[in-house]
Amino acid sequence: MYLRKAKIEELDLVCDIIEDGKQQLADAGIDQWQDNYPNRDVIKDDIANGRAVIYNSDDHETLGVAAIVQAPDHSYDTLQGEWLKPTDKYVTVHRVAIFSHHQGQGYASKLFQDLFSYIGEHHPESESIRIDTHKDNKKMQHLIEKFGFQKVGEIVGVYNPSDICFVYEKLLTK
Repeated sequence: MYLRKAKIEELDLVCDIIEDGKQQLADAGIDQWQDNYPNRDVIKDDIANGRAVIYNSDDHETLGVAAIVQAPDHSYDTLQGEWLKPTDKYVTVHRVAIFSHHQGQGYASKLFQDLFSYIGEHHPESESIRIDTHKDNKKMQHLIEKFGFQKVGEIVGVYNPSDICFVYEKLLTK
């Protein structure tokens, strides 16, 4: 498995994976990503700015996507809580999705492992990784905590006026 930067000609593919993720969330009764976020413009901006990554199997089949955002990330300007390490040397992981036909095969865990390696290689200055998820997205909360992230607070209304998202941070060791 490997991560690589998405190319602008892959915009439709990345949007398809995100739309598939939106449907998975809706099917699970989770009100995350249900109100025009993330949309095509957000994803296009991720690709144009080198933030969108595609997760492929060793035989080059596309499994999922994520966005890696370098500081500062203004999504957290209204954090109700406290960072483990107040620093401007961090990256944030956003918009993580695995194609539904690959669910249940451990790819989300493998994606997280490979994201850490990718961040270490491409963002060696980073002292921490930050991530958030909707308060009702128990699967993602479990995955985040499984990989050593600590809950540091919450944000309200950042992606959708009624959204409450839990915010996590993981310190990186050098």
